[in-house]
Amino acid sequence: MLKRLALALICCGMAAPALAQEEIVVTGMRRGGEAPPQVPGIGVKRRADFAVQRVTVYGDTREKAARRSEILATVKNAIDLAQKRGLALAYGQSVIRPLTIANYATKLDFADDDDREDAEQVSFIIKTPLKDGDAFAALDRLAAFIKAVPLSGRAVVRAEGEAGVSIVDPSQYRAEVIAAIAADATSAAKQFGPDYGAHVSNLASPVRWALVSPTEVLLYIPHDLQIVPKD
Repeated sequence: MLKRLALALICCGMAAPALAQEEIVVTGMRRGGEAPPQVPGIGVKRRADFAVQRVTVYGDTREKAARRSEILATVKNAIDLAQKRGLALAYGQSVIRPLTIANYATKLDFADDDDREDAEQVSFIIKTPLKDGDAFAALDRLAAFIKAVPLSGRAVVRAEGEAGVSIVDPSQYRAEVIAAIAADATSAAKQFGPDYGAHVSNLASPVRWALVSPTEVLLYIPHDLQIVPKD
């Protein structure tokens, strides 16, 4: 029975839709600012791909066209500097995409300053690889980058909120998560003796993620496990 269960779980994972190479920003909160859900203990823990920091470029030059020109020039300087330092820029919120010389002028939205009519800002993400797993070194690279971006006119660059991490294409780990669930189900059933087996349900959900350390995420699928008598 357990072999059939494992096969069924793997088939379920193969049939599930997958996201195509999306990069997801992971923080301690759920998307939309909701409280994080109770995270199950069964899943796949792995190092995140990037450390990320959202930044804003703020400008308060009185004339609108000049103000926006200075802000965008500073963004371009940031892109150029990132290429030299092995960092990258991205736009978006929970799902982010590359911000490049080819698209920065059209992908960033200007936001008004609530306190001033002659000030605006744009926001984007800077990111650095976490290959060595050293969170402190990654944060130092991000902070040093922000200070080093050449400014245009009255534009300034500043960090927005706390740093986080990102992971590329969480759905690619679905088979590993399914295997971990199957192994846990098999082990749990054995604890009750040969007359019992495992029943796992609710595996149709996409892979979810939770931050479990400054550099690690847990990839999981919410599911229900029951130990039942064999037929």
